[in-house]
Amino acid sequence: MPHPAQSHESPQLTLDDSASRHEHTNAHSPINRNHLYGAVKSDAQSIFKHRNGKDTCNNATRTNNYSAARIAYPLPIGQSPPMLRLQSLIERIAPTNNSVLITGKTGTGKELVARAIHRHSPRHDESFIDINCSAIPDTLFEAELFGYQRGSFTGAMETRRGLLEEASGGILFLDEVDALSLPGQAKLLRVLQEGYVRRIGGRENIPVNVRIVAATSRDLQKAVKEGAFRSDLLFRLRVVPLHVPELRERGEEDLRLLVNHFLLRDSQRYDVRARVFNSEAREALALYHWPGNVRELENAVAYALAVGVEEELGVGDLPPEVLAAVNVPSSAIEEYLHQHLSLAEIERRYILFVLESFKGNRAKTAIALDLDLRTLNRKLKVYLTVPKSMTAYA
Repeated sequence: MPHPAQSHESPQLTLDDSASRHEHTNAHSPINRNHLYGAVKSDAQSIFKHRNGKDTCNNATRTNNYSAARIAYPLPIGQSPPMLRLQSLIERIAPTNNSVLITGKTGTGKELVARAIHRHSPRHDESFIDINCSAIPDTLFEAELFGYQRGSFTGAMETRRGLLEEASGGILFLDEVDALSLPGQAKLLRVLQEGYVRRIGGRENIPVNVRIVAATSRDLQKAVKEGAFRSDLLFRLRVVPLHVPELRERGEEDLRLLVNHFLLRDSQRYDVRARVFNSEAREALALYHWPGNVRELENAVAYALAVGVEEELGVGDLPPEVLAAVNVPSSAIEEYLHQHLSLAEIERRYILFVLESFKGNRAKTAIALDLDLRTLNRKLKVYLTVPKSMTAYA
């Protein structure tokens, strides 16, 4: 049953890297938002340790006090206007039982938002079960979601509860929900409408009390028009829509906070000395467009920590795709300025420069330029017909 919202001050989030399908979280003592902001800025933020997919903290104590739990659990990192709006929405909708549809590009942190909703909800002591819908074959979807009775089909050696039953009382997170087949969508819709499941081979209707949080990087309205997604299911899932902004939309301050967080987190995780990026490396990170969003930034920091040997990490410790996108030779920039080149010519030279830096690999070039491969091929079809004498970069 829905619980009334309660006013409170919520802290800033540390990112959760738990990959567990079941999360039974503990309540922590209240954290002041401003204090935690300052901790991040000084690179001294406390990082939760994760054991067996459960959040643990030395001073954590088990409690059923919903209000205290909401205050203790953090929200996604960010101080930019779009992230502050997202944090506010999470706090407001978490106490309800409404279905939530989280949209956003790959790597923006949609699962982190779903977990934050769980932690701030009255269901925080119950299961958080996540399903990657694209990873479940149609032939296994019903058995996985609804469960089955022993002997109901070949190989059913024992009765098994489905994930909807497992998640009852908690939250079921449907990642990449757009990947569900139309028959699978119809079966899910029936559960949402009727509130019970029936195992394969069973005769009993089993009530389930589960909150659905779904996520997608696809435009589901467009999918509905194309006949690939049921409009009635979309309406059921999108009672509360949440959008996670791309990293490039969040500004340099959010980027800095995330970089500091990943540096400190990884140093504690692997028990190595804490290191920082020098000014040139930070400028390069700020100039890059991050098509893979927060996940790509996280991987870039991990790469730098792995290959860097100095106390301060430099530009040379950044991944090749970051260097290729931001490290245009200064001579080329000077030439552009002195020759008053057109934007089209600058684009041509830059695309060819990045292509050459990746040794002709068009897939990597497309990723670095944030272009889809078809668009890049179309541009190269034109640019590569230019006489070779005109393709110099400097």
